[in-house]
Amino acid sequence: MAQRTERRTLRAPDVIGAARGGLDRVGRGALMGAAILRTLASPRKYVHASLSQAYAMGVQSLPLVLFMAVIGGAIASQQTGSQFAGGLPVWVTGSVVAAGVLTELGPVLTAIVLIGRLGASIAAELGTMKVTEQIDALYAIGRDPVTLLIVPRVVGGALVVPSLVILADAMGIFAGWFVGVLAIDGLTTAEFLFGARFYFRPWVLFFSVIKAAVFGVTITFLACFIGLEGRGGAEGVGRTTTAAVVTTTVAVMVLDLLLIPLLKVA
Repeated sequence: MAQRTERRTLRAPDVIGAARGGLDRVGRGALMGAAILRTLASPRKYVHASLSQAYAMGVQSLPLVLFMAVIGGAIASQQTGSQFAGGLPVWVTGSVVAAGVLTELGPVLTAIVLIGRLGASIAAELGTMKVTEQIDALYAIGRDPVTLLIVPRVVGGALVVPSLVILADAMGIFAGWFVGVLAIDGLTTAEFLFGARFYFRPWVLFFSVIKAAVFGVTITFLACFIGLEGRGGAEGVGRTTTAAVVTTTVAVMVLDLLLIPLLKVA
């Protein structure tokens, strides 16, 4: 009994410390979010930098986003053809591909690509600036790091990710059509388009864009916040980058689950 009591006593401070640390991070994140919202009221301070960030993010990420969209659309088409062969009309392939790409594959695959490219890059860049005291230097000369470094990236992510997702949706459906016509017996272009039109509703496209905007803000915000939390030199920057990728991936998947009820609006 004495040993069990001692173990519980030793674990309690660890649990309390972890909870306190988590609450501290949540508080700092809320303060950073409030600072971003205050800065948004003065667009002259960040519009030019945000457009530059959005352009850089889009150009760097577009090839990989489109490649992943092609793979996702092709897989959805072939899987549908093999799963439903002989059981359902072949035009169902068009409906399944359109539904899968617009609601899940387009936004989620694009988000995963951007987490690997943008999230890791932003976290590493800001983490390096933090550990080399460049952030402290900005404060010392009276410049606001939120306005200079964070808001342009968050706004740029909110602008560019919906555009990338729209292109990914179009490319994924095109790839699904192309592979489906080649690989599925009896599927023609007319039947694929009939199935896609049978499923399509304007709200589904809006839903895809809404998810993209939410993912873009989430990825850039968390990457900036975790990057600014960097400590401990080069090793600390590596840990920060890993933490940014893992945390952002989990956040995107949780948000993907929470946003599903929006499909019931229309």
